Amino acid sequence: MREFEFLADVSGVVSGDELAARARHAEQLGYHCLVLPDHLLGGMSPVVTMAMVAAATSTLRVSAFVLNNDLRHPAVLAQELASIDVLSGGRLDIAIGAGWNEAEYDAIGLTFDRAPVRQARLAESITVLKGLFSGAPFSFAGEHYAITDYTAGPVPVQRPHPPFFIGGGGRRTLSLAGREADIVGLSPRILPGGTVDARSLTLAAAREKISWVREAAGARFDALRINIYPSMWPVTVTDDLRGEARRVIDGLRSRTGVELTEQEVIDSPHLFIGSIDRLVEKFLQLREELGISSVLLGGVDQLAPVLERLRG
Repeated sequence: MREFEFLADVSGVVSGDELAARARHAEQLGYHCLVLPDHLLGGMSPVVTMAMVAAATSTLRVSAFVLNNDLRHPAVLAQELASIDVLSGGRLDIAIGAGWNEAEYDAIGLTFDRAPVRQARLAESITVLKGLFSGAPFSFAGEHYAITDYTAGPVPVQRPHPPFFIGGGGRRTLSLAGREADIVGLSPRILPGGTVDARSLTLAAAREKISWVREAAGARFDALRINIYPSMWPVTVTDDLRGEARRVIDGLRSRTGVELTEQEVIDSPHLFIGSIDRLVEKFLQLREELGISSVLLGGVDQLAPVLERLRG
């Protein structure tokens, strides 16, 4: 049974001193990695922030959650990420996705292509990144990127490359993750128009997603880590589990038009509600039944008691 790896996130705009303090606090609590979102509307640069977190700590890993592939050419991103891996002594995870927030694309005049196009571009980008991390001359001719006899630098400390984290809620992206990732993130499925498919929050949906990953990964499946994170509802520590579940049901119905059952909400891998004892039990159950061992708990202190009970 794999040991748990717990992630915490940091978002918003904070001073350098505050960011360093949060990072050191996460490290002291025993978090595996501190992550931050990659959004143009209201957040800080993940690349700059990851570098500062790495400089303020000695064992804490750093990652975005997740990099939007459409915002950076993979050759530029390869140099930035390899530099962080070198500067941190090999503490970088590379979490990257196809992009989903259409409002950000509209704000900067960037075309928001159909999902299959964005996903195909992501697949090419991962091939380019891995090729450039080799340190050898690399060429690639794809539909979206063209690289000609380019030797990138620096070379990452982690060989053959830092771990890749790829997440998604649909079969196409999760199949890509099964083939290419080291850590696979299970996400809610985004429907056309940006609405979340509430049924993709359920335990049954998670089982199906993992089956897609397993099929694509083949013999390498047992080496993969599976990640979950809270989504669509704030992390809520409460002794009134069923009362909170009913509030979640009402909230999801009003936002998506879908009504989940009380048990579906309680069992959901993406809805972190209940007492500390209940959440500890839930994560143990998800690890036992689905092999989930990587968990983003939310903010550094939100579920620190859960981390204390389950780490190591």
